Amino acid sequence: MLYWVMKHIVLGPLMKLFCRPRVEGIEHVPESGAAILVSNHVAVADSFFMPLMMPRRVTFLAKREYFTGTGLKGKLQKYFFSGVGQVPIDRSSGAAAQAALDTGVRLLREGKLLGVYPEGTRSPDGRLYKGKTGVARMALEADVTVIPIAMFGTDKVNPIGSKMWYPHKVKVKIGEPLDFSRYEGLAGDRFVERSITDEIMYALMELSGQEYVDVYAAKAKDDLAAQGKHVAGWNVQQQGGPGGADRLPRSQAG
Repeated sequence: MLYWVMKHIVLGPLMKLFCRPRVEGIEHVPESGAAILVSNHVAVADSFFMPLMMPRRVTFLAKREYFTGTGLKGKLQKYFFSGVGQVPIDRSSGAAAQAALDTGVRLLREGKLLGVYPEGTRSPDGRLYKGKTGVARMALEADVTVIPIAMFGTDKVNPIGSKMWYPHKVKVKIGEPLDFSRYEGLAGDRFVERSITDEIMYALMELSGQEYVDVYAAKAKDDLAAQGKHVAGWNVQQQGGPGGADRLPRSQAG
């Protein structure tokens, strides 16, 4: 109920008024049945605008900390994230990561649309970073298609390091579904899962036009912190990138 209220009565109309979001390729989203929606991740606002423009409800796996706060603020935050369809997961260990994947597979087998950011965290500088293989594992185990989505303008609405939102046009571009049924029965094969993940990242790179960096975004953030750079103000063109940049995901670069 809260999901519908927030999308159609409270937040949705305000977001449409000030940011005039538009969507391309909506025909690629199935009217029913499960699929994984994979997106680049340049701002917190991605998690608001992407489901806003989808004809069906989108469920995200959210970090457990959103649901464990104390006091009035913690209760309100838990109520909000639960109400808008977020499912808490623990990311603190290997066993927790497996439990998160199991949760994702369960949701897909229930016929839901699952939203996933394969980079694992927001890009620190607007470029596209190496994908984590969990998305491939879920796609194989649940036997579902993967739909690439590129977000444009959300980093201007909600710049990195800012708690404020600003009016700016937003575009959600949806690509053609990716079918990995040719790998049926190979879930757990790390080489297959890496190849699938790289194919997904290649599709996101083509769709978004972002420069690709063959380094995990979390490591890039750590490198920036070690260098004493402020992520929000870091000029990629002038300073160069942590770990160096590749034009293509490795398994697609041959």
